[in-house]
Amino acid sequence: MTTLISFLGKGQDGRGYRPANYRFEDGMLAEGQKYLGLTIAQKAQPSRVILLGTRGSMWDVFLESEADHLTNEWLELADSVKQQTVNSLQLRPFESYLQQKMNAEVHCELIPYARNTTEQFEILSRLAQLLCDGEDVILDVTHGFRHLPMLALVAARFLKKTKNININQIYYGAFDMSHDNITPVLDLSGLLELLDWVDALSCFDKDGDFGIFADLLEKQGLATNHVELLNKASFFERTTNSSQAKETLGGIFKHIEQLNTPLFNLFKEQLIQRISWFKENTRGKREMSLARNYLQRKDYIRAIIYGFEGLISVHLTKKSQDENDFTLRDKAKDELRDTNSFKRLNRLRNAIAHGVKASDQDVLRVVRDEKVLKQSLEERFKHLLD
Repeated sequence: MTTLISFLGKGQDGRGYRPANYRFEDGMLAEGQKYLGLTIAQKAQPSRVILLGTRGSMWDVFLESEADHLTNEWLELADSVKQQTVNSLQLRPFESYLQQKMNAEVHCELIPYARNTTEQFEILSRLAQLLCDGEDVILDVTHGFRHLPMLALVAARFLKKTKNININQIYYGAFDMSHDNITPVLDLSGLLELLDWVDALSCFDKDGDFGIFADLLEKQGLATNHVELLNKASFFERTTNSSQAKETLGGIFKHIEQLNTPLFNLFKEQLIQRISWFKENTRGKREMSLARNYLQRKDYIRAIIYGFEGLISVHLTKKSQDENDFTLRDKAKDELRDTNSFKRLNRLRNAIAHGVKASDQDVLRVVRDEKVLKQSLEERFKHLLD
């Protein structure tokens, strides 16, 4: 189900909305329109229309030519608009009329002026009550107060995260950009994609799963098979298989670098920086880079595992042996078993991964205090590549 949400504002000097010739990005031209919301409703054919306005919004101007048989009701409504005392009961007759006219479920909803956070949050709460989980929504922010587009953008994000609501378009009829008697209708929904990238970066910095960029990159033109490889690389990294992750990332990295879109270019440097660990020239350096990354994310078990594996890889590299040979890695464990770094990381890994109560009082002290654990690992990781 698709719902159109449109904001009503106040006219200029009591004159109402000025007619405009609105042109959409697809070339559609709607001439002599006072209220863009109705034009969008005709264009999109939504199942529901929710009209949001304050007690002083131009409900009377919006409805004056829509229901000639409701003259008395309109006169009462017009007087209330002047006094800024419109109530819900006064809107119901026009709501019913518009419902028949537009062949859609129509709700005329009174909202506060959004003058402070309490009123702003009240609008968000009301929208959440009116909308269903998974609903498709079109927003029209043309005629509301000038600060409402910002609220609408926040509302779009809030509704997506709380009720999985998909905002298909955010329309704004840019009257001040009119040229040759044509007013462009801007689609601001691209800003939501930008926020998707901001969210993805935040999620990655928290848990290290760069697979969260897969769908976003596909929208920017990354081929489906490369998207699948990116997800595989993420899986390999997060299951501490750095060799497979490195090989898979290496195969698609150039395709990511070659993407060139206005939106992706805003985030390209940040994304590339976050996945460039695979370029380190030895497995030990790659694993130690990952160990530090996961330590910064407070993912202590992965940090310790990568630090542990990095210690083994560095040992084999120093001996000019194959760091990917399983037998040699197993042998290296025996050779390192009595070293302080190996014993320390091994005890920490057992204490955290298996919940084993450490007999070593020093290890027990470390795993009981996050600050001490982080500091201890930072110090240890500094010297593993020496």
